[in-house]
Amino acid sequence: MSVSEDLWRVRAARADDLPAILALARLTGGGFTNLPPDEAALGRRLDWSLASFGRDQDVPHNELYLLVLEQVATGRIAGTAMLFSRVGSEWPFYSYKIGTLKQTSRELGRNFSIQFLSLTSDYDGASEVGGLFLHPDCRSGGLGRLLARARYLFIARHRARFGRRMIAELRGVMDEAGNSPFWDALGRQFFGLSFPEADEFNAVNGNQFIADLMPKHPIYTALLPEAARAAIGQPHVKGRAALAMLEAEGFRFDNYVDIFDGGPTVCADIDALKGVREAQETVLTGLADSAGEDAAPRLIASGQLAEFQAFVAPLNLEGDRLPASIAAPLGLSVGTRITHAPC
Repeated sequence: MSVSEDLWRVRAARADDLPAILALARLTGGGFTNLPPDEAALGRRLDWSLASFGRDQDVPHNELYLLVLEQVATGRIAGTAMLFSRVGSEWPFYSYKIGTLKQTSRELGRNFSIQFLSLTSDYDGASEVGGLFLHPDCRSGGLGRLLARARYLFIARHRARFGRRMIAELRGVMDEAGNSPFWDALGRQFFGLSFPEADEFNAVNGNQFIADLMPKHPIYTALLPEAARAAIGQPHVKGRAALAMLEAEGFRFDNYVDIFDGGPTVCADIDALKGVREAQETVLTGLADSAGEDAAPRLIASGQLAEFQAFVAPLNLEGDRLPASIAAPLGLSVGTRITHAPC
């Protein structure tokens, strides 16, 4: 049976995916801490993911689950997505919390509201979605949505492996050379590194150096240049669509920003996320030559852990039937247990 080139799936990453993942990492343009263009660092992440998929304890500890977007007919890898079961387990997960201090001067007869940033680890213990990157040639036809939303079906099928809260960090404002106005105004003063240098160091070595050198006292944003202030809480121009998808899923901005580039961190209760809340389980009862009039496109997942895969296909909800032309190449048959949700 020939396989349509329109059939794509999101699946668990395998050891032999490293060259393709590295090629994608080299296209990011910087600022993607979870996807550094460094073969050794990516190799360590892939090993971490393989060990996480193989872990037999269904409790969140410190797992990374790396997923890839694959064209089934050709085996082409065109995207990545990640889930972290519990951040802050090895070293604190740092964020800046935006706060406001109100002061009154009776002599001047004026009230002042002063914005400041405080270094916090409030999100320690939360789960995280991240590492979402799609090849520029594939940013149409719903592939980005498939890649992003497949993560929530993975959570639904492995709910005990994740915590109560889920966060997502978005890349912040940068110029064409990969420099961050927020970092240049703040972090660079304490670390003596450019943003690309600090970002690469963090991606390869972790962010413990932040705890070692970052000032512990609040930072008044009025002391920062205008470009840095304007960047606080704003996503990179190429991340606006990702932010919109996260908000549609149920994530909300709660005044936490990334310590490197000032990009927004959004948070949600995992069980309230649309893709988790609307997920349904069923068993395939039959395959058909065609979708049928009653079939509707659904986001569908099958398999556990390293065998996980997700795809979009018309599913006949009355009889829980899939077209054979889709089921067969994906190794699905009558009796396969699937999880599905609206696209």
